[in-house]
Amino acid sequence: MDRFASRRATFAQLHESGCFVIPNPWDVGSARFLAHCGFRALATTSAGFQFTLGQPDTVWGLPLTTVLEHIAGLVEATELPINADFQSGYAHEPDSVATNVSLCVDTGVAGLSIEDATGEPGELYELPLAVERIRAAREAIDAKGVQVLLTARAESYLVGRPEPLDDVLRRLTAYAEAGADVLFAPGPQTSEEIRAIVDAVSPKPVNAIVMGDMGMTVADLAALGVRRISVGSALARTAWGSFIRAARAIAEEGSFSGLADAAPFSELNRIFEEAGAAAAQPGAAADAPKPRG
Repeated sequence: MDRFASRRATFAQLHESGCFVIPNPWDVGSARFLAHCGFRALATTSAGFQFTLGQPDTVWGLPLTTVLEHIAGLVEATELPINADFQSGYAHEPDSVATNVSLCVDTGVAGLSIEDATGEPGELYELPLAVERIRAAREAIDAKGVQVLLTARAESYLVGRPEPLDDVLRRLTAYAEAGADVLFAPGPQTSEEIRAIVDAVSPKPVNAIVMGDMGMTVADLAALGVRRISVGSALARTAWGSFIRAARAIAEEGSFSGLADAAPFSELNRIFEEAGAAAAQPGAAADAPKPRG
């Protein structure tokens, strides 16, 4: 029996209509706070996690076992569905991608993403191989007999491809045909680009990422047809930004002014006491919240 079936079904249901935000925690504490805020699903962030380890964000920066342990920890942290940022599958060849995807599914995730960046600067997998990698991931999920959504990412913008939109459209349509449930291309900043991606893969849902104040709201992105909005490392970097400013003020100016916006101790204690108690309830990890709105 799949003890994560309920939350996986909830996650799939969220993708059927409307638009929802899936923020990206980087540790158990941030995951539990986002659950406290009322979000309906969460996604891991490879960059946010690597920053906590004092590492830069790189495709091959962490061993697979470390990544799987991190993902499993976030799955167990709350009752919410988790989508794993699974980088490029931590393997090059389709068979190895399939093996690793199967291990990721075993952590209890409700979804996972596979990108087409090779890890070499500016390089993407050639399209035929990239398609085979997505197809292998799809087959690995299906072989487990569970409902886990597969997101395929085209990294054309991030690696600096010429005419990135054309490359994204070509890749995402191919990934959709190979079995991806959700399509995702980090990098587009204009409504015209985002609309073109949504139209190209319709009726399959599109994930858009907001990494900063791009001048669009949730409502704006929903109006373009976006089904899911993630924020990648943006929340982690926001936290780092406050920490950096406060630490530098102490080190360079002898000033503690940067501590003025610190979260109240009592509030954090209360939130995490409640979250810990909820997580400790029998069956809490298996039961998913019902979609709202």
